[in-house]
Amino acid sequence: MKLWRSLIIAFGMYSALPMPRVEWDEDGMKYALCFFPLVGLAVGASLGLWALLCRALGFGAPLLAAGLTLLPLAVTGGIHMDGFCDTADALGSRRSREEKLRILSDSHAGAFAVMGAAGYFLLTWALWQELAPALTGRLLGALGLGFVLSRALSGLGVAAFRLAKGSGLVHAFATAAQKRTVALADGLLALFCAGAMIWLAPGPGLGAVAGAAAAFGYYRLMAYRQFGGTTGDLAGFFLETCELMMLAGAAVGLRLA
Repeated sequence: MKLWRSLIIAFGMYSALPMPRVEWDEDGMKYALCFFPLVGLAVGASLGLWALLCRALGFGAPLLAAGLTLLPLAVTGGIHMDGFCDTADALGSRRSREEKLRILSDSHAGAFAVMGAAGYFLLTWALWQELAPALTGRLLGALGLGFVLSRALSGLGVAAFRLAKGSGLVHAFATAAQKRTVALADGLLALFCAGAMIWLAPGPGLGAVAGAAAAFGYYRLMAYRQFGGTTGDLAGFFLETCELMMLAGAAVGLRLA
């Protein structure tokens, strides 16, 4: 029952999918980050269904790419994009660490958030268009697993990285989490996903995994240097950046294969 509550909490927090009501107590939150990557399965499945529908109806690459760009936002309710936008505003301000942390807590979207989101969606759409002609079952499966990999790495970061603040949602999850268990579970899942992606589509899969590794390294460096540690917004920024870098890596890997 405790693990069931953790699963419901993970999906209730990190997706827009309807979930049963459960109490968000400390016991339930302890292992929620272990189940967080499973939200990526729902995202990947939605993308696969959209690709099959587009193929069945004969839709072209632009509409296919548009759906693949927007479906992750629909499934997650935009929670990670919210963190991406807040972080873009904070980084773009080029102010002190304390001021950047304050900007993260501001609910208003500034100019850097708008520009960052526009650029993100444009690049994502363009990369899906590049990949569209080769989106067979194996490549689609590999890229679908990328949404699990990004969440496994995000959960690993929350469990392993220093926290920038002593409050906030990520602090609540990290405080309640069994950090070693979360780090082990998400770390092993990340390794499994990386291996499966390379096996399914060697060239693009290896490129996507390299992109995820680069994004994770940048995340740790940026979080510590600019903010003194990670926060929920920074975790969301990483997840979105990771998924964009995986698409870029897959596109490069596809051309080099």
